[in-house]
Amino acid sequence: MDARQLKIQAASVALEHVRPGMRLGIGTGSTADEFVRLLAEKVEAGFEIKGVPTSERTAGLCVELGVPLFPLEEVPELDLTVDGADEVDRELRLIKGGGGALLREKIVACASEKMIVIADESKIVDTLGRYPLPIEVNPFGLASTRIAIEKVASSLDLSGTIDLRMDRAVPYETDGGHFILDASFGRIPDAEALSSALNAIPGVVEHGLFIGVASEAIIAGPTGVKTMKNRGNQEI
Repeated sequence: MDARQLKIQAASVALEHVRPGMRLGIGTGSTADEFVRLLAEKVEAGFEIKGVPTSERTAGLCVELGVPLFPLEEVPELDLTVDGADEVDRELRLIKGGGGALLREKIVACASEKMIVIADESKIVDTLGRYPLPIEVNPFGLASTRIAIEKVASSLDLSGTIDLRMDRAVPYETDGGHFILDASFGRIPDAEALSSALNAIPGVVEHGLFIGVASEAIIAGPTGVKTMKNRGNQEI
């Protein structure tokens, strides 16, 4: 079974959690795209939801497929968000932001009563950090912010390159007009400490550590789909 089929399986199970009339946060990324496609089929058949997209990319796909959208300002409290992840550990801590939408993704997820993560089992890790950690930063003071991040990393015995994400010859710009620094730490033993330290840096707008946000993760693999809720439940 190829990777796309696994993503479709996870998205299909997540769709079973969506009830008519829900205020639904709709995530960003290749797995979330499959969820949007399945959701659109139900909407076409008469299923009603109020969708809130986490990125301009997702909004574009929803409009193309006929999924009704509302701004978060109109629907500030959501019932559920369904989104993908770059990494998931067994405590349901996540790294997100590979697609550049981490700020809006975190705002929408935290405005929701529940967040369901959909992924294939290649995204499961014992310790976060295999995937570079995206850190969304204000363009003003970029060099100073990078130095502050390096100092925080050193204080936590983390090392590795911290690279400005590029879009061809210019810095990649998020939907909010910010830049992204990708921190290749390799392994993050204390994600909570790193999260707190990054939050204290003035130039850091947001980071891709999602801790205590996800309610459950629906993980697809060659042997089927499993649900992770906490350590000890449905070990992958």
